[in-house]
Amino acid sequence: MAVEFWFEFASTYSYPAAMRIEAAAAQHGVSIVWRPFLLGPIFKQEGWNDSPFNIYPAKGRYMWRDLARICADLELPLRKPSVFPRNGLLAARVACLHADAAWLPAFVRAVYRANFSRDQDISAVAVVTDCLQQAGQNPQTVLAATESPEAKEKLRQQTERAIQLGIFGAPSFVVNGELFWGNDRMESAFRWALTNPPRQPTIG
Repeated sequence: MAVEFWFEFASTYSYPAAMRIEAAAAQHGVSIVWRPFLLGPIFKQEGWNDSPFNIYPAKGRYMWRDLARICADLELPLRKPSVFPRNGLLAARVACLHADAAWLPAFVRAVYRANFSRDQDISAVAVVTDCLQQAGQNPQTVLAATESPEAKEKLRQQTERAIQLGIFGAPSFVVNGELFWGNDRMESAFRWALTNPPRQPTIG
């Protein structure tokens, strides 16, 4: 069974989700479909020009404390970014264009570590280059492809698809059209995938 993992590189709770999803999926016997997208267009539809964690200070303070507890439990390093949210457009184009590549999970984790562990600017070509090298890829070849109309259109369409699915935040998990939102709903999505298989079409 496959679970779609919808993530945004600027998203705080997507960080622990991305770092643990492969091991958790293996434990449950499900496969992961990696779905990078952009939250900016979705927030704009809600009338927001910034992260809700910045717009609502009390919510933001809680989120950072909550994230610190989650990362401590998972033994993940956390360094609050000096700029939040950061622009993950370039990294998202890379991930969207190579969603099925075997090296993609390693690249995704490298980007999240850069943003939330080392406080690096993930919009910078040098940072994305380093993340690609960590994933064992040739940065020049990969980055050149992100400037193509195909790469730009693919990410745009993926973000439109997220809107159509009713996704309003990240991380989100989609199983046969069923939406689960939040790092803490990952296991629920896995269980749903195992207990609610897609219906087979009736023949005759």
